[in-house]
Amino acid sequence: MKNESIDRPFSLKIYLLIIIILSWPFQIAYPFLGEAFKPLLLLSMIMVAVATYIAGRFVFRDGFENAGWRWGKPRHYVYAFGLALFLWAFPRAVEQLLGIYESPQDVSTAAILVEFLFSFTITLIPAFGEEFGWRGYLLPHLFARYNTRLALLLHGFITWVWHLPVLVVMGTQMEANPFVSVPLIMLISLIPTIMHAVVFAYIWSSTQSLAVSTVYHAAFDEVRDTLEGSVGLGPLSQNWQMLILTILGIALLWKAKWKKTAESSL
Repeated sequence: MKNESIDRPFSLKIYLLIIIILSWPFQIAYPFLGEAFKPLLLLSMIMVAVATYIAGRFVFRDGFENAGWRWGKPRHYVYAFGLALFLWAFPRAVEQLLGIYESPQDVSTAAILVEFLFSFTITLIPAFGEEFGWRGYLLPHLFARYNTRLALLLHGFITWVWHLPVLVVMGTQMEANPFVSVPLIMLISLIPTIMHAVVFAYIWSSTQSLAVSTVYHAAFDEVRDTLEGSVGLGPLSQNWQMLILTILGIALLWKAKWKKTAESSL
């Protein structure tokens, strides 16, 4: 239940400071330690949940009663997986059929499926870490302060800012001059990341379930990573999801009806 003793009102600055202190060191350490330490990125996602728990339980003491503690309906999970497949597997299949991008290696469908199920299972907890923080806790606070669209855009911008260490690393790994590639990748990723956050928010809001948004989050990440690590991703695959998520996010931002908190199942 919600704690009646509130030490201080919610502060966005303090909340984000806690998250950055606890999660960014893992994102920053990863590129210096090498590819073998990529699991540090998963730890950074988990630390979003740890920071959120500290903020809600000990700092602001406003609790998590309406974060979305429902399982959702079976069809919600079907839609979540379907969207992840449409964003990544569909364009990859089109590339293969049209000969736009040939797989660099011959990998069986069974091997791809096994790899996906393994990585998907591992990613569920880190994915919950972000969903608990960004959708279950941060977004309702922003809804309480701002109008719906501004709250959604601000929460999306915050998630983009949180990914900045990873974006900087991606920019430095490009062949172009880092002083050009880093700002370029930051600029290109800005709108799609914000709009994707709107899609995440709609999944959470419409299903009233952190479980469903967590499953979509893990499915999105691991369909992408599994395909990239097995058959590879061509130019269509890499750009399709940004286009679709941008269009979908704008449509939801403009037309969707939003539930600003998730009802408690208790």
